[in-house]
This record gives sequence, structure tokens and C-alpha cells, in this order.
Amino acid sequence: MIGRVWTQIKRRVFVMFSYVSSAGGLVIGNDVYVGKFCSIQVNGRIGDGVLIANNVGIVGRRDHDMRALGVSIRRAPWIGNTPSLATDARNHVEIGPDVWIGYGAAVLSGITIGRGAIIAAGAVVTENVAPYDIVSGNPARAVGRRFTEAQIAAHEAALGAAS
Repeated sequence: MIGRVWTQIKRRVFVMFSYVSSAGGLVIGNDVYVGKFCSIQVNGRIGDGVLIANNVGIVGRRDHDMRALGVSIRRAPWIGNTPSLATDARNHVEIGPDVWIGYGAAVLSGITIGRGAIIAAGAVVTENVAPYDIVSGNPARAVGRRFTEAQIAAHEAALGAAS
């Protein structure tokens, strides 16, 4: 399991005192920072240049079968031993490039965070986040934009020139 994750990690990824695992595959881009005490336990993709602050959780919301009859939730089928859960698209997260996920945020699976978005500290992300939106709260809602449309064009042109 963890071997598949690390074989997909590209150069210049910094992870310290955090836990990263995936039942179905996680691709982590270049120049990604994962802060201390994070838990990343999903299938999906994390884009280039992403900043994940300390104590962030990026986790599956459908990784345990809570409706299994006759077994305690502790012994219910889970993503690690149930292929249908491991391949369920609702256990996938897509985090675009140039995203900042603030301290203590929780990102639940089944969502996409668009390029350049900012997730505020403590936010609980349960729905898709548009590119360059700033979201905050529980559940997370858009509270602003990172840049104007003209600034987005200039920012992306500069990033393209730098790569």
C-alpha cells in the first residue's frame, strides 16, 4: 500500500512526522510541502507547488461500510480490505497545483480543489472548490478570491515561464 504511494511521489516532496497512505493510488506532484502531523489517507492526486500546513487531514468519507449488519463498526468492511471501497470514485481527492491548505483543515474525499485555491485554517471541505477561490468555515464556503481575473492571467503566465 504505502509502496505504491511512494513510487508515485516525484522529486522535491517534503513530508515530516505525517502519515500518507492510499488503498488505490495517490500521485503527489513536484515541490509539495506536507506539514507536521498531517494525515493523508485517500486516493487521488496532489498537484505541483501545493502547500499543506500542519495538522491537516485529507481523508476518505466513504472508507468504512457503516451500514454492514451484524458487525461492530470497528470490524466492518473498510477500504483496506474491500476492493469496491478502494476503487469508489467518492474516495478520490483531486487537489490542483498552487493550492494552500491552512492549519488544521479537513478535506473530505469526493471533491476537487481547483488550481490556486486557498483553504483557510480549520475549514472543513465537503464540496468542490473553484480555482482561485478562498474558502473558510464548516462546511467550507467561498469568502473571497485570491486574485482578480487579470492577476490570475499574469500569475499563470509567470508560473509557466518559471517551469
